[in-house]
Amino acid sequence: MKKRRLFCEISPLTYRLSRRKCIVMRKVSDCLGRERFARDRADTPLGVTIYRHSSLIRRRLGNTDMELQENKAVNLALAAPKVCGVLIRPGETFSFWRLVGADTRRKGYRDGLTISNGMPSRGCGGGLCQFTNLIHWMVLHSELTIVEHHHHDGLDLFPDYKRQIPFGTGTSIVYNYLDYRFRNDTDNTYQLIVYTDGEYLRGELRAERALKSTYHVHAENEFFSEEDGVVYRNGTVYRDTTDKQTGNRIAREVIRRNHARVMYDTSELEIIQTDRIKAV
Repeated sequence: MKKRRLFCEISPLTYRLSRRKCIVMRKVSDCLGRERFARDRADTPLGVTIYRHSSLIRRRLGNTDMELQENKAVNLALAAPKVCGVLIRPGETFSFWRLVGADTRRKGYRDGLTISNGMPSRGCGGGLCQFTNLIHWMVLHSELTIVEHHHHDGLDLFPDYKRQIPFGTGTSIVYNYLDYRFRNDTDNTYQLIVYTDGEYLRGELRAERALKSTYHVHAENEFFSEEDGVVYRNGTVYRDTTDKQTGNRIAREVIRRNHARVMYDTSELEIIQTDRIKAV
């Protein structure tokens, strides 16, 4: 039986109408909601560095056009000043899109790499998910509460290229209805410092006071499997919380269980057959 197409899949016009509806609905929801969104910024960094991370901007992702990587560098440079210095006070929620705004050509954004229907594509503002990837990775090393986070729907789209963080900790964003948001449920004020230096997107998560715990995010039991002729990437991402004073681990939580279909050439991968997995 042929799968019935969604309204947004009928034509480019119905897609634009559906997207516009989602944007309006998110704006209405935010207006009617009671969340207090972070918006104030400070030029002076807060005194304590909680975590810092740098992300290489130009990366060779499979056979994608490197021009899209150059355009991504422009897009990141446009967005970073909108977020840099923002204070997230107790009770406030950080929203990426509420700070950055629409990623339109009128504002100077260019076509970058996007994901459409589970495949690499191109679109205005493409590549900004690298920005939320960076923020998400830093937030995972803090007490902050993640309240909205979208994954890339169980797909491994590109072979690893200088990977620094575990697979499965990325984010997917689309203005403004697929957002990245976290809330400050603590009594500590946090701050994000983010900027580009031409080669890297660099970030720092800072706070007024030091934390009592440290956080370690890592992957275990990673392997590739073949199931009914399809190759999958597997693994579990954990976050361990350690008490600074005693050095004891006080919590372990699963961040992500990966079972992602591999969408690139698998000829050079070490792949475990399904029957071997069951035997183990």
